[in-house]
Amino acid sequence: MTALDTAFAATAVLAVVGGLLAVTTRHVVHAALWLVVALLGVAGSLLVLGAELVALVLVLVYVGAVVVLVLFALMLTRAPIGPDLAHRPGVWRTLGAAVLGAAVATLLGSVLVPLAEPVDRAEVTTTQVAGQLFGTWVWPFELLSLLLLVALVAALAVSRIPREEAST
Repeated sequence: MTALDTAFAATAVLAVVGGLLAVTTRHVVHAALWLVVALLGVAGSLLVLGAELVALVLVLVYVGAVVVLVLFALMLTRAPIGPDLAHRPGVWRTLGAAVLGAAVATLLGSVLVPLAEPVDRAEVTTTQVAGQLFGTWVWPFELLSLLLLVALVAALAVSRIPREEAST
């Protein structure tokens, strides 16, 4: 096992652990911060694979914009910071979700593990990736920015509603 394999495994474990903690925590703000850890783990994996531009775009767009927007929306809407005990699932739902998640993971593993074999890495330049990203995929990027703007305006509008009206 080479140093790159070890680094890839470490960043993959970081991404998986961050993702699991993001979906299992009861604190909304903690979930957003664990999402940052998971996204940084994915960006680290991309760096190990040699896709520096994609890793940088992931950090800038998702960590720098989407997660900050989520935290900003939480602050504007005055969402409860503590654990959300009102929407706690029952024991049977938790057990059923765990069994279903393990079954899906086993199914995916049984299909994908036999396909894992060494592949030849194609040399791709940053110019080619940037041409695809900002040529072919520029409209989805622009639509994403509009979606984020609408979400920000909606969070601001919801935050302006007085508490008495929001409960009725």
